[in-house]
Amino acid sequence: MITIDGARKSGSGTIVRYAVALAALLGEPVRVVNARKRRKVPGLRHQHVTSIQAAAALSGAVTEGVSVGSQAFTFTPGHAPAGGSYDWDIGTAGSTTMLVLGILPVACFAGGQVRARVTGGVFQDFAPSPFHMQHALAPLLKRMGVDMTLGIARPGYVPGGAGVIDVTIAPSRNGLRALALDQPGVVSDVQGVALSSHLEERRVSDRMASTCEEDLRSGGLAARIERVYDQSAAHAGASLAVWAESSTGCRFGSDRAGRYGRTSEAIGRYVAASFFEDLQSGATVDRFLADQMVLFAALAGGTSRYITPRRTMHLESNLWLISLFGAGWTMEDRHVTIEGLSATC
Repeated sequence: MITIDGARKSGSGTIVRYAVALAALLGEPVRVVNARKRRKVPGLRHQHVTSIQAAAALSGAVTEGVSVGSQAFTFTPGHAPAGGSYDWDIGTAGSTTMLVLGILPVACFAGGQVRARVTGGVFQDFAPSPFHMQHALAPLLKRMGVDMTLGIARPGYVPGGAGVIDVTIAPSRNGLRALALDQPGVVSDVQGVALSSHLEERRVSDRMASTCEEDLRSGGLAARIERVYDQSAAHAGASLAVWAESSTGCRFGSDRAGRYGRTSEAIGRYVAASFFEDLQSGATVDRFLADQMVLFAALAGGTSRYITPRRTMHLESNLWLISLFGAGWTMEDRHVTIEGLSATC
């Protein structure tokens, strides 16, 4: 049994989710201790418990100590990942997209298509937006051999949650292919979505989109951001996301959720500035893809390469984690190289 100290590196819930995903996929039982110990509220929260339970459902795993507040648990896989239809309700505003990221590596090698409906928070800080996953992450996974589609059935925001996303993952039949992104290329056209719920009178979607478009165009980029006004969410909220593909097939995205005291214009400016920052760094992926791609590269056959905009604690945490399962990696300056494990199921 592999023992993983959840207080190492970022000390975040990502270590919990990805440790369980790697265990489920590689058939290696794990014990996680000090789970989220460095967080303000240590231990597992509802979203982490649901994520572990979801991975267990896919792999027939037996778990011990998986409950809200627990700082130590074990996860013992029972069989190769299975396809099927699933319904997971976090029960709070915990991130639905982080749950999907937790089970996605497992689903890439499932015995059949995985379809899941996940209920909880959809747009919030410190979690990817569904738009980024669909338009930045999914195209890169497709090049590696996996088809993923993700849609929003109902937006949900902090603190009420009650949002719903639907995800369908068609697994790879021959394992994941390595991905080499060596040249950033040129970006000329940016697309996006400005979504707000119960805020049409204040023109929130228009204000976020217009500010972001103006800043992007000032930097020489054509920008087209769709304005969406939603009435289905349980309460008011907003989110802005943009994405683009470069001339060499690299993907970049940026997003920002609304919250009390954060103006629509501030959201628009932040998204544009973050997008430009990553693009102008000479990277071949954005700051979010840089850490998200680590697990998929570790599971692929061959050597994957990309350039990160900057070193982050999440990136270093994920690289540290895959090394515990036998994957090799190097990071020289901002050039990340990962030797895949050629995982199969």
